[in-house]
Amino acid sequence: MSVPLHFAVYGAFLFLFLLGLGAMGVSRNLMRKLFGLYLFQTSIILFYLSLNFKWQATLPILLESSARLSTDQYMNPLPQALMLTAIVVGVSTLGVALALLRKIHKNFGSLEEDEIL
Repeated sequence: MSVPLHFAVYGAFLFLFLLGLGAMGVSRNLMRKLFGLYLFQTSIILFYLSLNFKWQATLPILLESSARLSTDQYMNPLPQALMLTAIVVGVSTLGVALALLRKIHKNFGSLEEDEIL
């Protein structure tokens, strides 16, 4: 990966990280806090995947007809599998949180923390 592309990926990570952190810290609306948390999680996943990226590496699938390469020329599939798991857990957590926010709005008539408390 070229140097400017690294800066773009890390810049996107930093932007999403600060936007999510700011939305969680500043907003008094529970829906905005939830989406801030989701942005925060997305930025961490982006950062983790960008750290484990290996330029011009190949998949670690060995076929009988393929040439043998040294181990540093293969990608590590574990970070991608872990982040796929994190995405699935994050989406399911988001769904449960949205259902809870719907119930809170039905009971209290608002999603503002000041009005609920």
